[in-house]
Amino acid sequence: MAHVTQDVLTPTYSASGTEVSVTLTVHSDVAFVADVLTVAVRDAGGSVLDFPGVYEVVIPPAGYTLTTAPKSFPAGTYTIFGAYAVNGSWYDLPSTTMPVGVAGPATPSAPPGPPGPPVPIGTVSGAAFGPTVGRTLSWAEEFSAPISAHRWNSSTTSAYQYGTHNPADDKLDWLQPANVTVAGSVVTFTARPGAELLENGRQAWDTGLLTTEGTPEGFQVRPGDYLETAVLLPSGIGAWPALWTWRDGGNEIDTFEYHPDHPALLELTNQIRRRQHAYTNPSTVAPLGWITVGTAYGLRSVNWYVNGTLVYADRAGVPASWSAYLILNLSVDAGRYHPAPHPPGPLTFSADYLRVWH
Repeated sequence: MAHVTQDVLTPTYSASGTEVSVTLTVHSDVAFVADVLTVAVRDAGGSVLDFPGVYEVVIPPAGYTLTTAPKSFPAGTYTIFGAYAVNGSWYDLPSTTMPVGVAGPATPSAPPGPPGPPVPIGTVSGAAFGPTVGRTLSWAEEFSAPISAHRWNSSTTSAYQYGTHNPADDKLDWLQPANVTVAGSVVTFTARPGAELLENGRQAWDTGLLTTEGTPEGFQVRPGDYLETAVLLPSGIGAWPALWTWRDGGNEIDTFEYHPDHPALLELTNQIRRRQHAYTNPSTVAPLGWITVGTAYGLRSVNWYVNGTLVYADRAGVPASWSAYLILNLSVDAGRYHPAPHPPGPLTFSADYLRVWH
């Protein structure tokens, strides 16, 4: 792995209520692409107050300089340090203190330079990079054969209160294995009104789910893994597709959730450490459009990728002991948070593959 050296971190003083930009210069013994490079800030209580960083940036031996956007801080003493992420793991560089006083010195010893231009997510300075670089494909489902009972459980999940259905979670779902079909190396989940009544008296919708829980193979993802899927987003109102993890009543990381009433938005959520991002991009997220979505499960950060580009780093991560089963499914909204469907349906959702790299 590349060795990164922090060459410059200035200034080390600010005045209360005065915006300050910090300049960070780093270099590496070999050129590589960092998922994120930022200046981290912690107050006396350990609260995270980081400056905005840059995404997918090349750090070469010749050095890279980041001048942050300006921020202001209340009076106090702060710890600041450079930090960067690679494949979902965060690495901290040497720290220093930044006192913030009621009034700063007339001439700071190292005045910050003007803010540099913002670096949009997905910009790579002359280098190609993706979340699978440096990883080995360790598990894959290409849906090139009928659903295997050795690998997949399509009947029940412990994530549902009643195994086959879960009305308390605003879902009309009733799991039916027949509603998961494979053809042309694509799996399709179909939801339509069913014959069952839920405990709340609502008519259930028969729908499909696949989970690795409760199977002979029992595959689980773990820290350091990168999970990716290619999906065809649905268009029918009430459809609620998702790829997520589950074990022992929790351990949930949502690679994505989607609702066609917000057609350009993906919900990306770390339910373990309460981080969430609403990724909105109408040029890539749209009903009846194919998209790849992936999650890198790092100890310092869970990172989300759309079409191979980093779109969100939560800087919270997962515990070292974390592991969880996969769930890919099509739920049906009951109407509390998103509109319920209008019968007779059907609603459909498809996926081309699931792959895990380590």
